[in-house]
Amino acid sequence: MASSDSEIAKEFRFFRVYKDGRVELFEPDCEKIPPSDDPTTGVRSKDVVISPEPPVSARIFIPYEAQNPNQNKLPLLFYLRGGGFCRQSAFGPRYHNFCSVFSAQANAIVVSVEYGNFPDRPIPACYEDSWAALNWVASHVSGNGPEPWLNDHADFGKVLIGGASAGGNIAHTLAFRVGSIGLPCVKLAGVIMVHPFFGGTSPEEDATWLYMCPTNAGLQDPRLKPPAEDLARLGCERVLIFVAEKDFLKPVAMNYYEDLKKSGWKGTVELFETHGEGHSFYFDNLKCEKAVELINKFVSFVTQL
Repeated sequence: MASSDSEIAKEFRFFRVYKDGRVELFEPDCEKIPPSDDPTTGVRSKDVVISPEPPVSARIFIPYEAQNPNQNKLPLLFYLRGGGFCRQSAFGPRYHNFCSVFSAQANAIVVSVEYGNFPDRPIPACYEDSWAALNWVASHVSGNGPEPWLNDHADFGKVLIGGASAGGNIAHTLAFRVGSIGLPCVKLAGVIMVHPFFGGTSPEEDATWLYMCPTNAGLQDPRLKPPAEDLARLGCERVLIFVAEKDFLKPVAMNYYEDLKKSGWKGTVELFETHGEGHSFYFDNLKCEKAVELINKFVSFVTQL
């Protein structure tokens, strides 16, 4: 008979749980790469510690144009990576490369947040860490925050929140908090969600999120299934939602889009669909035609501010 420490109690898409409580992720720890000065794009990056305990950090990207003393202040994208709430890192190649390309093309600062992953930090750590990081960004409004790049170059009248997959879900929650609580002296100009996760895709996906969030409120938890009253209080003027034709998350993103339009929210929402592609396809090759189209749309949303 197998010992209790090797018996599987539950199995989910990204991990299994043993009867002794251990959690085993199916994928190894994400490769992490250091920040750098990119000779191709001219984008510089650095890592900052936002909070030592709980551990929250970020990678900041700043474009070449910021080095021009006559350059105006730059838009700031507060970026939330994906990973199913339990995988990936803001310091991994896929997110580093995406943020670097975006920063160069949009001539914008990016603050890419490293929030806590399950199982080390169960949900709601991802939401709380991200909210703490957003408030850390806001602490630079008066020009005397801890990070000179933000003090000197960020335009706090042009702040956006962007998120991929799980990060799209977190982006919604932050926008709701901004609309409910406020973010003093910061204008949240827009929210961008790329292939976002919300509840209702399948019982298996819902069960996974509920397990990772021990303090959940069930299938109607507003972070999993945002109600109309939460949607109506998004603290931004514009929302852009990306979907992919073959993405298993497309139905919930479409539902979010339709629900937002009917919620009474006073802003404008736009939908952009990529045909023939699946979930997070663009990370495989940022230079392929459809990835370029997605990035161009992402960039134009920012440059039109």
